[in-house]
Amino acid sequence: MQIDKKTRSEKRKKRVRKCISGTAARPRLSVRFSGKHIYAQCVNDEVGRTLVFLSTLTKEAKEKKAIANVAGATFLGKVFGEKAMSCGIKQVVFDRGGRRYHGCVQSFADAARGAGLLF
Repeated sequence: MQIDKKTRSEKRKKRVRKCISGTAARPRLSVRFSGKHIYAQCVNDEVGRTLVFLSTLTKEAKEKKAIANVAGATFLGKVFGEKAMSCGIKQVVFDRGGRRYHGCVQSFADAARGAGLLF
């Protein structure tokens, strides 16, 4: 029996997410990559509230022409780390969304760490 791509992706997300949960002290940093854009947010799962959000559709990312590649992920990770630190978030739990930890995901995480976030 063949399982389609969307079902396999959802299974990977559930497998990763069952071990990860965000709290007020340590929110979940969720990263999503589409074909053209990158979306990142810090979520408090206890309350179900987004604390910080940033994507390539925001004004500062559009000015830099950031897209969903390694360079765009590095830029967005740095800006997201600075924005989260300014909101008082220092520690996060990283949610890679079922994707492998290499390429864009790794460069986003490394740039966020470089901005001062602790994973």
